[in-house]
Amino acid sequence: MAQYELLLPKMGESVAEATVIKWLKQPGDMISLDDTLLEIATDKVDSDVPSPVAGKLISQLYKEDEVVQVGAVIALIETNEVEIKPQAAEEKQAPAAVVQQPPVKAAEVVEEIPGIEQLIPKAAPVNTGSAVESDRFYSPLVKNIAAQEQITLAELDTLTGSGAEGRLTKDDLLNYIQNGRKNAGTAKSVTVTIAPPPPSPQANATPANAVQAQPAVSISGGDEMIEMDRMGKLISDHMVMSKHTSAHVTSFVEADVTNMVLWREKVKRNFEKRENEKITFTPIFIEAVAKAIKDFPMVNVSVNGTTIIKKKDINIGMAAALPSGNLIVPVIKNADQLNLVGLTKSVNDLANRARASKLKPDETQNGTFTLTNVGSFGNVMGTPIINQPQVAILAVGAIKKKPAVLETEFGDVIAIRHMMFLSLSYDHRVVNGALGGMFVRRVADYLENWDINRDI
Repeated sequence: MAQYELLLPKMGESVAEATVIKWLKQPGDMISLDDTLLEIATDKVDSDVPSPVAGKLISQLYKEDEVVQVGAVIALIETNEVEIKPQAAEEKQAPAAVVQQPPVKAAEVVEEIPGIEQLIPKAAPVNTGSAVESDRFYSPLVKNIAAQEQITLAELDTLTGSGAEGRLTKDDLLNYIQNGRKNAGTAKSVTVTIAPPPPSPQANATPANAVQAQPAVSISGGDEMIEMDRMGKLISDHMVMSKHTSAHVTSFVEADVTNMVLWREKVKRNFEKRENEKITFTPIFIEAVAKAIKDFPMVNVSVNGTTIIKKKDINIGMAAALPSGNLIVPVIKNADQLNLVGLTKSVNDLANRARASKLKPDETQNGTFTLTNVGSFGNVMGTPIINQPQVAILAVGAIKKKPAVLETEFGDVIAIRHMMFLSLSYDHRVVNGALGGMFVRRVADYLENWDINRDI
């Protein structure tokens, strides 16, 4: 018998760590080749880790909600082979004696994903109430919840955990909070208000007039308390951070896209038969955005303090709705270098894999501009929030038939046209109204002046 060290695989150039979401196999379970052992998450992308060998799972070296560095040993598998070489994250390694390494605590992980600090704000540290650190381990998720609820480290140390070796789990802490903390109150009727707990001795270090009361919690028999999932929490933090970071302004343009609609209707069947791909409006919008960015490159920037970073590449992110109701933004790299066929294939591939949770972490990174199609939900316009660290995001609304005035050589006439609104939200710190207005107008011009005889 031999033991195989399963390493956390490399998941992208800019990804250095991941969080264990769920173990699908338990110690003692028999494993076949390519069986999925666990689910991991990086930023907003969930991935499965398959087993490269067959055998029996001996131990899990990381618990759920713990952070793991790429290349770290996450599990030990007993195999029938005489000797197994551990897999390598970057290159093959020489055979080495198998040593069972203790799990690295998440609190000891200090390496960060490059650039991720701009996307997700750091969780506030747990208020310890004293200079003494606790010897007890708490996961980053537990610490984050405690910080949000203003629970001190001393108070955490008094709680009984149901996890391995008495570890305090997320459910333990949420139950403690829901029950009013320290049993300050319990529900005695259909609707009750739970009073905040008395301040701990450590909290008395601050002046009495500076202590803020805990918000009251209302529990009703007809209401349901739903904990946000991991992606929902990340999106929530990202959106609030964006509003705090950028001075949002939105400009609107209405475009006559009749020629574009008629052209797509004319070519879509032959295109699908030839390319085995459906052509939607999204690649057409992305092509127009890429052209407009070349005309107005100062929209394709980011901000670092008082420094403007002008991006060389045009990487267009497209917001995609997931079955869970959350959104994810896969990125089409160098969109200006792709023709309409290439854009169509890229859009369809990324959208399909996003809905199936099969995106790679790198495919959601390094976007320089974002497009969101609110028209797919029947909305005519929207005021989207900027996807940091970018400075602009374009929302395209539903295409509606409307009566419109047309200028002809014989005078003005009223005709039925296909009309749509474009909404550009931009960061007024670096994109003024003139630039933002001209940019969204240029995108509309490219759509309105579509060549109805264009070959594809």
